[in-house]
Amino acid sequence: MKANWPRVAVSGICDTIIDCINKTAPSSNDPTSFKMIRTTNVRDGYVKLDKVRYVTEEIYEKWTRRGRPQRGDVLLTREAPLGEIGLLRSTDNVFLGQRLVMYRANRKLLDNRYLMYSLMGDELQGQIRSLGSGSTVEHMRVPDCEKLEIPLPTLAIQRKIAAILSTYDDLIENNIRRIAILEEMAQAIYREWVVKFRFPGFENVKLVNSPLGQIPEGWECSQVSEVFETLGGGTPSKKVEEYWTGGQIPWFAPSDLTKSGNMYSATSGTRITDVGLKKSSAKMFPAYSVMLTSRATIGVLSINTVPACTNQGFITCVPNDRVSALEIFFWLREQTQKILNVATGATFKEITKGNFRKFQFLLPPTNVSEQFNKIVGPIGKDIEILIQKQQNLRTTRDLLLPKLISGKLDVEDLDIDSGIAAEELLEATV
Repeated sequence: MKANWPRVAVSGICDTIIDCINKTAPSSNDPTSFKMIRTTNVRDGYVKLDKVRYVTEEIYEKWTRRGRPQRGDVLLTREAPLGEIGLLRSTDNVFLGQRLVMYRANRKLLDNRYLMYSLMGDELQGQIRSLGSGSTVEHMRVPDCEKLEIPLPTLAIQRKIAAILSTYDDLIENNIRRIAILEEMAQAIYREWVVKFRFPGFENVKLVNSPLGQIPEGWECSQVSEVFETLGGGTPSKKVEEYWTGGQIPWFAPSDLTKSGNMYSATSGTRITDVGLKKSSAKMFPAYSVMLTSRATIGVLSINTVPACTNQGFITCVPNDRVSALEIFFWLREQTQKILNVATGATFKEITKGNFRKFQFLLPPTNVSEQFNKIVGPIGKDIEILIQKQQNLRTTRDLLLPKLISGKLDVEDLDIDSGIAAEELLEATV
């Protein structure tokens, strides 16, 4: 049964609610000690600071005059996209970029993690959507961000709910770290063997000239079009219901890749029907192909683990007996800057299939490729398994979350160690 907890506006239980200055801060990719949080950094309960923009100390001081985000603050994206939530777990010098709102809980009334999970739940997400507006880009006004109402049990119950859900997030975060280490390991092997030419037995192989400069003798330098197949995508008409309703074919959009950030993808946000596939320029490709986003956000990669298709914002690389998905994937990682450099377009940047197919691909001899795949293949499989475990944990957490936040699952009598201060619990999750 749903608990009869009072509903309280966040403005009454937060010490601070602030938004960004209403203009873009001058920033760069050159690292400093001062970081700008953008909407892309806020996802699924976390504020990721690995891909940020940097500013000078002077800009930081100016842009934080309303208040400086602190560890434990909760962030909400109010546009592009609307409704993503993240808890700031870092003590770095950060400030809010555009379209972000920060909540600082009154710790005598509100557990900051309970606030985060409440905002992530279906009920609050519904409130956020109902307060959002805009026909082109859905957004939420700052004053409306203060009107959101959350169910408010006792602080002890808040902490128990937060402790349960945080257990899942801790496991998810551990998997994310393990995946990152394994990806870095595999990429390092590729770079050592195929970029630096320090493959087994390289000492006995002389270098020869090629379109890419000097390469080991016996290695082949060919255009992509001669090495593996590349496919584009398409979008069935959104006006025809039978193209979409009940669809079973995974149909990837670039946002699926940018949101998940995973090396392997088993599911897409949208599926199309067989008729939708036939009536569009979308093309099915086999499992373990490599999807590359080719417009707007360019250069995001993922390997599909089931047969799938994409919209037109992709170039999909299909491996074959001579070149594996892993070789293509890690080669593309090394080509990121080149891909960005050749992208063109006035409205949005795009790399065309024609230009991509002209890229030079360096193909090692068969024995070197076989050795590489023998070593890196098991690493890739471990990554795939960890991603699946991570998704299972997230699914379980998401099933529990609304039941806990609504009080349908009663935690009052559960023996959960939640009596320590919220700051200490937060410390344990780092």
